[in-house]
Amino acid sequence: MSDLTIIGRAEHIDIPDYGVFNVPAKVDTGADSSAVWASDIRLDGDTLYFKLFGPTSKYYTGEEIRMSASQFRVTRIANSFGHKELRYAVKIGLVVQGRHIKATITLANRSNKTYPMLLGRKLLAKKFLVDVSVGNPLAQTEVRKKQELAEELSKLNNRSQL
Repeated sequence: MSDLTIIGRAEHIDIPDYGVFNVPAKVDTGADSSAVWASDIRLDGDTLYFKLFGPTSKYYTGEEIRMSASQFRVTRIANSFGHKELRYAVKIGLVVQGRHIKATITLANRSNKTYPMLLGRKLLAKKFLVDVSVGNPLAQTEVRKKQELAEELSKLNNRSQL
C-alpha cells in the first residue's frame, strides 16, 4: 500500500511531452477509462491527427499531434446512461501528484465539461488511492455551474406552473 499516492477528487496534472501544465482533471472511480478534451481529430490513412483541448481552452496550444497506427487504437466507450461511442485511445505521459506515468487516454469532446480531463479506474489502479477530502477541485466553477442549473430548473418550474 505504500506504493500508492493519495490524490483527491480533482487534481491538476501535467502533460510535459506536449508543453501543457496544471490541467484540472476530475478523478472518477466510476469511469473505466480516462479521457482528455481533444479537437480536430482526424484519421488520414494510418495516421491519427488531433489537438489537445480546443481553441476556447486556456490549455490549447494549437499543436497538431500526429500518431502512427502503432500508437493508437479504437475503443468503444459506454457512458453512465448506456450510450456507446467509438473513440481513439492514445498513450501519453502524465504527471499526477509528482508521479510520472504512461497512460492510455481516450480523445473526447469535453468542451462542455467542468474538467477538461477525466482520470478513470484503469489509470488509477495500483498507483493511486483516492481521498475525496483532499485534492484541487475547481470549486468556484462547480458552484457557478450548480447555480446556473438551479436557475434553469427554477425557470422550468415557473413555466410549468402557468
